Amino acid sequence: MLRIAVPNKGSLSETAAEMLREAGYHGRRDPKELIVADPRNGVEFFYLRPRDIATYVGSGALDVGITGRDLLLDSGSTAAEIADLGFGASTFRFAAPAGRFDTLADLEGVRIATSYPGLVGDYLAGQGVSGAALVKLDGAVESAVRLGVADAVADVVETGSTLRKQGLNIFGPVILNSTAVLIGSGIDKPGTATLVRRLQGVLVAREYVLLDYDVPVSVLEQATAVAPGFESPTISPLQDRDWVAVRVMIPRTDMNHVMDELYALGARAILVSAIHAARL
Repeated sequence: MLRIAVPNKGSLSETAAEMLREAGYHGRRDPKELIVADPRNGVEFFYLRPRDIATYVGSGALDVGITGRDLLLDSGSTAAEIADLGFGASTFRFAAPAGRFDTLADLEGVRIATSYPGLVGDYLAGQGVSGAALVKLDGAVESAVRLGVADAVADVVETGSTLRKQGLNIFGPVILNSTAVLIGSGIDKPGTATLVRRLQGVLVAREYVLLDYDVPVSVLEQATAVAPGFESPTISPLQDRDWVAVRVMIPRTDMNHVMDELYALGARAILVSAIHAARL
């Protein structure tokens, strides 16, 4: 069986479990369960702390896992990223009291509070900053400067409002743009390729929709230029030979704009259907 590590709690847990369900796997029903077998799909799920998943996968104890790119890089694990799963986005930035620091060079010799010392330390070293002292905290990093524990912080930033409430301003370049990723131990285990295809199928189903419409043959070329499809449209004749039926896959975000353009060209019976699964 393919052994899969799944976050047991935190911001990645619920979405990861939902994505696996949409991919056809059967995970746990009881949040207290730590190991769940899915023999029909040839997999076994291990529910672990998100921060530990890269360590388990990198050691070879488990075959693949879902975790954050930030946690993977911070762990120092030999596990490798297999696929970006498109959720759990976060951005890491430096912040400090207004006017205190302007560039990364200003961080030489100062204390930086962070929950990700491995990630931040590697980033600073790569930028030529070697004298900063990293202060590891498990939470409430934004309070570290006010409490005198650090001179600056390196943390996840969404709108920056939490940092501003603590009198901190963002400075310097982005440290990392992170999302949830599927990681592996580097050994191609049976079932891994199927898992990747299924998860990618879920991503496609979330990003695309099926569009059906009837259109006069006289404007078919213009209509298919508006929505050319993933590869090419499916075109079927109608009883009225002056019209054809068209089916095409389009990005969900373009849906209403495409419908407006097709209607303006003379297309009618324009219908949109959700995609529940896909293999491309």
